[in-house]
Amino acid sequence: MVLVETVKLAEVRRGEVVESVHRGIIVIVNAMGRRLFALGNPQHLTYFRSAAKPIQALAVIESGAAVEFNFTLKDVAIISSSHSGEPGHCEQVIEVLEKIGLGEECLRCGARPPRHKLTYEQLLIQGREPSPLHNECSGKHAGMLALARFLKQPLETYYLPEHQVQQEMLNCLADLVIMDPEDIPLGIDGCNVPTYALPLDKMAYAYARLAEPTDMDEMREAACEIVKGALTTHPFLVAGTDRFTTDLMKATKGRLLAKDGAEGIFCVGLPEPGWGIAVKMEDGSDRAIPPVVISLLHQIGAITDKEKAVLADYSNVVLTNAVGQVIGEIRPTFKVDVE
Repeated sequence: MVLVETVKLAEVRRGEVVESVHRGIIVIVNAMGRRLFALGNPQHLTYFRSAAKPIQALAVIESGAAVEFNFTLKDVAIISSSHSGEPGHCEQVIEVLEKIGLGEECLRCGARPPRHKLTYEQLLIQGREPSPLHNECSGKHAGMLALARFLKQPLETYYLPEHQVQQEMLNCLADLVIMDPEDIPLGIDGCNVPTYALPLDKMAYAYARLAEPTDMDEMREAACEIVKGALTTHPFLVAGTDRFTTDLMKATKGRLLAKDGAEGIFCVGLPEPGWGIAVKMEDGSDRAIPPVVISLLHQIGAITDKEKAVLADYSNVVLTNAVGQVIGEIRPTFKVDVE
């Protein structure tokens, strides 16, 4: 049987006419690795991008660095984040760096404007330039520096694929999804460090195991619980103001963990019943991610009607013109039948 690579997940309507469509793939896997549902090709190979960050944080914890530097759940949350560069985010990154005795000049993620519009406007008004702290990946890089310092490895080259920090994180991911590290292709992410290419069902499997650690050693299980607690307790630090990832975890009050990634990747872990979900939009856009993910979660009973209503701005996406008139919508088009 030939697997269809992608399927239509949402349509963009202007009036009653479908103007555009968003195609993609959805995969649901349980913590034992059993595929429960798929639309499109579940073995489609693509990059994990920033959805890998909570998994990379496991390597920091398991090494002993988190204990050595007295990291809190807030610290772990910012290490796992793709934050918006708001003051609270930058302050948390600084706290991590101060605990390891380093400054922002050690970050090799590059300076980028804050994703949060108001924060960026305030920087411009103050005549200040964006710094590496504002980069949405600065928390991850601070975590990598922590691991480099703990391992007594060179700090200047922590971002290179051959550095022990990057090898430790690759090995952690490979072990979690039961793959050989050599079978995981690497690319370079937007923030200058390696990113991993995985079949989409392996991404879902990673989140299933993170959400419900089973058949793991004590250290890995404890690390998973710490990362879960960090994401669900401090969702603001994981993304930010008016960000779907943050608001989804806030609305569900710790019942699920979620992480976005560039190029249309979104992953969810459900501790109960121990499922992992991976979504990939074929066109790399994140425009349809919120309504698609909410529809998916609602159909499988992972969010309630009340929670869906709280997330209405994300689930009922309307399109407006220059004068504020509603002229269309983004509408999910798929049905879920979990085995």
